[in-house]
Amino acid sequence: MTEFLTTPQGRRIAHHRRAGAAGPGVVFLGGFMSDMTGTKAQYLQDWAERMDRPFLRFDYSGHGQSSGRFEEGCIGDWAEDAMAAITHLTTGPQVLVGSSMGGWIALLVARAMPERVRGMVGIAPAPDFAEDSMWQGFTADQRAALLRDGQITIPSDYSPQGYPITRRLIEDGRRHLVLRAPLLLPFPLRILQGTADTDVPPAVALRLMDHADSPDLHLTLVKGADHRFSTPQCLAMIAAAVEQVSGAA
Repeated sequence: MTEFLTTPQGRRIAHHRRAGAAGPGVVFLGGFMSDMTGTKAQYLQDWAERMDRPFLRFDYSGHGQSSGRFEEGCIGDWAEDAMAAITHLTTGPQVLVGSSMGGWIALLVARAMPERVRGMVGIAPAPDFAEDSMWQGFTADQRAALLRDGQITIPSDYSPQGYPITRRLIEDGRRHLVLRAPLLLPFPLRILQGTADTDVPPAVALRLMDHADSPDLHLTLVKGADHRFSTPQCLAMIAAAVEQVSGAA
C-alpha cells in the first residue's frame, strides 16, 4: 500500500516500505524521471520479502505519485527528499542502492549523514551528470535557449516527449557536485556498470572509482548490458551486491 511522508520542506513523498527482521535495511534510490514502480525497485522489493529484509522505495517530489511537478525539482530537492525518507522511515544504517541519478543522490546522502549508511550499490551511477553530461554536452544554441527561456527539452529513449531540463536543475546541480572535492565513503561500495550503456558510459563509473575514498570498492563491468541493467542476470547481480555490502561491520 502506498503511504505518504511530508518532508520538512512540505513535499509529500509517496513510498512503500516493509519492516523485515534480518540484516540492515535497503533503500532504493531511482533515476531521473523514473519512479518506484520500475523493474529494479520491484525486483528488490520481492528480494527483500524473500529475505525478510527491511526495504524502502519511494518517489522523489515531481516523480511518480509524489507531490509537485518534475520541472519544479532539482538535485538538491531530491536529495532532501531522500534524506527525509531515510530519517523518518528507516532505523539504523541502511544499504543505499542508487540507480543512475540515484547514485548521485546516494553519494549526497552519504556525505551528509554517513552514520546512516552501511554500504552502497551504484547501478550505472551518474554523479554530477547535470554539469558533466548535460551542460557540457549542450550546443551553444541549447545553452543560450536555457539561459534565456529557463527550460529546454532534450530527446530521450525513455520518453517520447523528451526530458524537460531547467536552468534551475543545472545551476542547482553545480552546488551539489561530488567529484570535485575529496569524497570519503567509509563503507563498502559496489559499482555495477554495463559496457553498452550509452546514457551513462563506463568512463563515469571509472572516474567515480578513481575518485572515491572507500576501504572496500569494487567495480563490475557487464559486457553488453545497457543503461536499464534489468536482465535477469543483471538483477541477480544487484541482489548479490546488496548482500556483499550488507555483511560489513
